[in-house]
Amino acid sequence: MIAVAQPLATVMASIKNADEFSYTIRDFADRFHESPDPSLLATAPDLLEPTLQDDGVADAWIASVAAYLAETHGMPTPLWTRGAARCLTKPWFAAKSPNLKAILLQESPAAFRVRNLFVSANALSRA
Repeated sequence: MIAVAQPLATVMASIKNADEFSYTIRDFADRFHESPDPSLLATAPDLLEPTLQDDGVADAWIASVAAYLAETHGMPTPLWTRGAARCLTKPWFAAKSPNLKAILLQESPAAFRVRNLFVSANALSRA
């Protein structure tokens, strides 16, 4: 039985550390793909930077994922994803190697690039 998807703001409210965040954001994306519903993206999640102290990386990820999911499913991008607190001031790369960074610059989805996040094209895919 497939669990009912909860709004993004609800699932992000319980995040206490980076490991929980990583699992939860991917699980949310999986559930959203199974049953796309714009109401699940409508409410802005609280900012996680005060809890995670990660320079806003998780908050940029949340906005990127919401924008990516909305675009992928032909839905309007939630306005809250455009806030300055959801965009990094310095580029963040999912890899440290200069060669991999070059690849990420090219293949990172637009919803991530505009928020200064550089990830692989399949960052939200599961094996």
